[in-house]
Amino acid sequence: MDSIIQQSQHPDRSGNNDNRQYDYTGFPIDHRAEYDIVLNMVEANAKVLDLGCGNGSLLQLLQQKKQCKVSGMELSPTGVAICRQKGLDVIAGSIDQVLPYADKQFDYSICNVTLQMVYYPEVTLKEMARVSRYQIISFPNFAYWRNRLDLLLSGRMPQPGLFGYQWYNTGHIHQFSISDFNYLVAQVPLMKMLQLEKVAVGKFPIDELSGIAPNLFIKIAVCKLESQA
Repeated sequence: MDSIIQQSQHPDRSGNNDNRQYDYTGFPIDHRAEYDIVLNMVEANAKVLDLGCGNGSLLQLLQQKKQCKVSGMELSPTGVAICRQKGLDVIAGSIDQVLPYADKQFDYSICNVTLQMVYYPEVTLKEMARVSRYQIISFPNFAYWRNRLDLLLSGRMPQPGLFGYQWYNTGHIHQFSISDFNYLVAQVPLMKMLQLEKVAVGKFPIDELSGIAPNLFIKIAVCKLESQA
């Protein structure tokens, strides 16, 4: 099953297929395909901040497999509660405002499939660059070929990009492409892209073509950046 579908469906317990309000009650653990990519990008024993950390599953993996010192911020009350039950250092708050952390307090800051869900993604990116040397950001690429084809044929908001939701009940309020993200990165002083990886879709030739035309054939992008400010 596609990893983003797993994440989007399980926090919503209302039965209304609405992911604007995430409820992690009864779902203290998950595993997404991009977690392994993120783990490979983080050095052992690093100080890591996860913005929009959900139920803390990624933070736990970083602790257990990379011996990282981890912290997190999460807006969902149930997410914060579950993280704290696990003994994780997680605070409640919005990630698209000035963060309560010192300059370069962390080695890495992570925003995993969340940037498209905040009101001020440019603030989130600039704050990540301020509080950490390296930034890891994953997101669904709205320019993925299936989204383009669906819009062309249906004339509606592309359904593959909504992962089972509708345009009016999704928390994805800022849909963007890899090219859009590169443009945003260029607006942050002394910030540069180091690495672009994909979450494989397991289909030939899509995964193979993603290296040639990433903005067309990568469905979920995982980016590692560096701030030299």
